[in-house]
Amino acid sequence: MSFLKGSPRRRRNNDLEARGSPSGGELIDEDESDPFDITSTKNASIERLRRWRQAALVLNASRRFRYTLDLKREDEKKQRIRTVRAHVQAIRAAQIFKLGVSPENGTPKPPPTPSGPFAIGQEDLALMSRDHNVLSLQEYGGVKGLSDLVKTNLEKGIQGDEPDLQNRRNAFGSNTYPRKKGRSFWMFLWEAWQDLTLIILMVAAVASLALGIKTEGIKEGWYDGGSIAFAVILVIVVTAVSDYKQSLQFQNLNEEKRNIHLEVIRGGRRIEISIYDIVVGDVIPLNIGDQVPADGVLISGHSLAVDESSMTGESKIVHKDSKDPFLMSGCKIADGSGTMLVTSVGINTEWGLLMASISEDTGEETPLQVRLNGVATFIGMVGLSVAVSVLVVLLVRYFTGHTKDTNGNKQFQAGTTKLGDAVDGAIKIVTVAVTIVVVAVPEGLPLAVTLTLAYSMRKMMADKALVRRLSACETMGSATTICSDKTGTLTLNQMTVVEAYVGEKKVDSPENKSELSPLVSSLLLEGIAQNTNGSVYVPEGDGDVEVSGSPTEKAILSWGLKLGMSFEAIRSESSVIHVFPFNSEKKRGGVALKLPDGQVHIHWKGAAEIVLASCTWCIDATDQLVAMDEDKVNFFKKAIENMATVSLRCVAIAYRSCESEEVPSDEEHWSLPENDLVLLAIVGIKDPCRPGVKDAVQLCQNAGVKVRMVTGDNLQTAKAIALEAGILGSAVDATTEPNLIEGRAFRALSDTQREEIADKISVMGRSSPSDKLLLVQALRKKGHVVAVTGDGTNDAPALHEADIGLAMGIAGTEVAKESSDIIILDDNFASVVKVVRWGRSVYANIQKFIQFQLTVNVAALIINVVAAVSSGEVPLNAVQLLWVNLIMDTLGALALATEPPTDHLMHRPPVGRREPLITNIMWRNLLIQALYQVIVLLVLHFQGRSLLNLEQYSSDRANKVKNTLIFNSFVLCQVFNEFNARKPDELNIFKGITKNSLFMGIVGLTIVLQVIIIEFLGKFTATVRLNWSQWLISVIIGFMSWPLAVIGKLIPVPETPLSKLFPRFQRRRRTQS
Repeated sequence: MSFLKGSPRRRRNNDLEARGSPSGGELIDEDESDPFDITSTKNASIERLRRWRQAALVLNASRRFRYTLDLKREDEKKQRIRTVRAHVQAIRAAQIFKLGVSPENGTPKPPPTPSGPFAIGQEDLALMSRDHNVLSLQEYGGVKGLSDLVKTNLEKGIQGDEPDLQNRRNAFGSNTYPRKKGRSFWMFLWEAWQDLTLIILMVAAVASLALGIKTEGIKEGWYDGGSIAFAVILVIVVTAVSDYKQSLQFQNLNEEKRNIHLEVIRGGRRIEISIYDIVVGDVIPLNIGDQVPADGVLISGHSLAVDESSMTGESKIVHKDSKDPFLMSGCKIADGSGTMLVTSVGINTEWGLLMASISEDTGEETPLQVRLNGVATFIGMVGLSVAVSVLVVLLVRYFTGHTKDTNGNKQFQAGTTKLGDAVDGAIKIVTVAVTIVVVAVPEGLPLAVTLTLAYSMRKMMADKALVRRLSACETMGSATTICSDKTGTLTLNQMTVVEAYVGEKKVDSPENKSELSPLVSSLLLEGIAQNTNGSVYVPEGDGDVEVSGSPTEKAILSWGLKLGMSFEAIRSESSVIHVFPFNSEKKRGGVALKLPDGQVHIHWKGAAEIVLASCTWCIDATDQLVAMDEDKVNFFKKAIENMATVSLRCVAIAYRSCESEEVPSDEEHWSLPENDLVLLAIVGIKDPCRPGVKDAVQLCQNAGVKVRMVTGDNLQTAKAIALEAGILGSAVDATTEPNLIEGRAFRALSDTQREEIADKISVMGRSSPSDKLLLVQALRKKGHVVAVTGDGTNDAPALHEADIGLAMGIAGTEVAKESSDIIILDDNFASVVKVVRWGRSVYANIQKFIQFQLTVNVAALIINVVAAVSSGEVPLNAVQLLWVNLIMDTLGALALATEPPTDHLMHRPPVGRREPLITNIMWRNLLIQALYQVIVLLVLHFQGRSLLNLEQYSSDRANKVKNTLIFNSFVLCQVFNEFNARKPDELNIFKGITKNSLFMGIVGLTIVLQVIIIEFLGKFTATVRLNWSQWLISVIIGFMSWPLAVIGKLIPVPETPLSKLFPRFQRRRRTQS
């Protein structure tokens, strides 16, 4: 089965999902032959997912597959989305038709219907937005007229005080949509009932109850049937409570995922709010990668392009301007920038209707879940075979007269035994056999993954990581390399200008305006104020000036303010005629301005060496243009290099003038001139390394995870930060290629060459998002499990391609976040390392639970089988086995699946995705414990009366004491073994035990309940009270598992997995043929 899969070396070649397309017959054969062998569910086909479900042996499908993707519902969801998209496309077609036909005269549109304090109602707004009706918009007076109707200032936004917001919510609704309620507790209770074995046990209990009451009367006859019924109900209730609590955790986490934060303009200032707090009339700035948060119309935009595929299903990018100003909620900004006026929110938008009509299925399988279904299926088949064997043996023995009661009398004699007694005896045998199935088929095994993932996800939120895909949390434990951004992840993202070269010289103090000539000062401040997507808010009183925008923009705007820049005044002196938004491919952004005298200025800002290469002039101290000769170019290149070596980010600001005749009439599609520029300034921006980042990088390296820096910054700046962060071990590392490489050099290599050097790369500078994607692909082809951090829209392909995509919560765009698997809420590399710890913890906790559960499985099965075959009776009855099942399945999972991560996890290499789930160490541990339990308890079963000195008791009494002691010892063995399972490969099993109060609580509760069962509930469990010496014997038997575990851990095990020792001859033969 799948849990005996290959070794780390073998997985390098066999990892189908990591490599993309298969390259050999063996890969295809392996993929097709084992439905439980899915190493990555990130892009797995629906057919693959359906196959493993059909192959699993399942007693309760509704519970087992609850947290996996509901394939039927997924089909329904896709159908609904297709319907809504067809509606959107119909609207678009009608709109195109309307634009082609002139409107009829004499049919004026009726005036809008007022709503509360507003001159237009929600229905009029929604109709205009949904139909994309430009004519209606024009009749309302365009965007300006519409803003007056909804009482909004297009520049300053709404007032935004509480009465104003409340009025808008009352008139136009809020930006929420009704969601289908999560499942109630009763649904979970109903699902827990669906288990086939529990249904059979309940039928058996009812039959036993009826027969018992009939033969022994109601006072004594209800115990057998009633105790089984009560045990089954207890199992169902405990299961339902556990599952319900898990579902509540997932609901809270999903709510957190949906809660997008974005900037709006209210009262003239930019503030960050939740997407749920947006109201009609809000003015929202839009930039590349943002999600359109509500329906609205474009106020102004530059090269604004929208990806409407989420609504239309077409991947075509739609350009927005005054001819097509309508923006649909849920779409993404693909290019450019702009501001929008919100016209409809929540359920009044197409997106809101779509979201309300589909129940969001958050189910998703993880590779570990799939593999554990394979394990559960294998164990279940063995258990089922054993149960059937026990059933046949016991029935044959019973009806052939070989089964005797405690007094030595035959329980069944043909012709003399009453029908009721015979049926009752048969029911008891069936009940035991079915209960063996309950214990043997580990239904809780795949669900334990969900439990530990739910626990980990909740804890990871506290560690500033929001998990969007369950499988990523688990895959992170197998990560072998992390490709990290520099800015904001390894550095603090708190940028300040600390060095500046203005004109043709270095200024002593970057903030000293007196060192700047009048012309340079004027042009520089004009470029800073206009060529930005940031803003400056100056409060009316004496409050501090607020600067908003990206960290780089804020640093340059703050520098401009120190040089005396009046932001609003400078922006009002010229008008923007075209914008080239900053582009991570070209590493620069530009703006064209029209001055009052008709002159046109084009300002550029971007990566220093790239902008410098386009400069042919600079301005001297006397405000004269001076040609950029070789000496000057070398002077500035040396300046950039010097700043980069002290880890400064270098940004150049340049401009050129242009005659108004050169500006084309179609400004929107004008390609701004980017040659023959005049250099105004080169600034060095300090972004300090995050404290603790060096320790975090060191921790990764100790754990066998290589950290690589992939940045758009200058290679020298990247090198300086990499040395500071410990990514480069020494200055020697920092001088050898390909340790350090530029994006363009990597891009120029062939696929084979890229694969060869990918492993050696530690720092990639001046990289574009496509370079990052190429690096990820090359590393995955080499067999690496790759985690990638990203924040920009263009990072989306790399985030999607990587095994684990990590988007930045603060700097990340909505597009990047949607393509990611985990969002790092504080943008901190140390949080990425915590995710690795949690990922490894998930895997380790599941292994602990498997070891614990398999020990119980093996011991319970062998004891009952041997006893049944040899003596015709089983020492552990149905109720006792159900209690053991409860300890093992639900309580055991809770105790072991919630172990917090330890430092020990970060001192070993990553777990390969194809490494066996049950390691040789686990086999050793569980076989030693199971063998001990089987030997001791079978000795007690066969020799208990003499060993325990029970000869003086009657045969019936002695038998009951012996069986009670076996049951008590068996349960206490599991309690003691639960401690062993905490540390499968460490001698000190108590290390960190005080940090897991849940574990201690569950162990305590199990012991208390066991005492109550033995001492007070004997009628139900067919047990008797034990004296203190018998309790002591039970405790000693349980306690012996501790020293035994210590001795066991000293026995060396081969590193080669069992799958290598017992190769699959069948598959090998089939492959060769």
